[in-house]
Amino acid sequence: MIDWARIDTVFLDMDGTLLDLHFDNHFWREHMPRRYAEYHGLDEAVARERLIRHYERHAGTLNWYCIDFWTRELALDVMQLKEEVLHLIAVRPDVPAFLKALRDSGRRVVMVTNAHPRSLDLKMRETRLDAWFDALISSHGLGLPKEHPDFWQGLQTVEPFDRARTLFVDDSLPVLESARAYGIAHLLAVCNPDSRQPDKACGDFQAIASFAQVMPG
Repeated sequence: MIDWARIDTVFLDMDGTLLDLHFDNHFWREHMPRRYAEYHGLDEAVARERLIRHYERHAGTLNWYCIDFWTRELALDVMQLKEEVLHLIAVRPDVPAFLKALRDSGRRVVMVTNAHPRSLDLKMRETRLDAWFDALISSHGLGLPKEHPDFWQGLQTVEPFDRARTLFVDDSLPVLESARAYGIAHLLAVCNPDSRQPDKACGDFQAIASFAQVMPG
């Protein structure tokens, strides 16, 4: 599936790719509506419907991923609420062996995530995955989400890479489409980002359910 002889740099998404997306899905769809309902004196179903509409207005923008934005918008301490469900943060079972193999191979390994820096710090504190990476890059530092076509040129300024010799792995199809439009030659989609949900369709992207399928030799 991957010709590793043609890969020098590996960009990896975090949520849904290295980490089980169940934490984030549960937080935004279940935990946040519950706490929002309690704080604002609403029925939980009403709160959930209101939040989902609010989420949809900001989907695909940097606001959607911004802890500070949602803290202001919802009048709730989002980071404190995340602390309440830390036990759900989980590394996908095949990830540590894959990251070790990448580092042993001598390739440059970079996390490229839309997660807000505070969320990134929280998850690295809990998982210690940062030890395997040469760099951790949040899109907030570049001012654009990965979905935006100009994100990748911005990434070049802080993390120069050869598009023809770079592998990028993500669970978001809009993000992968953006990377493909920029010319990144090697792309993989994660088809099972949330372990509690069915696999999803990945269009015409090569898809994996486990990094064991693409372990570097």
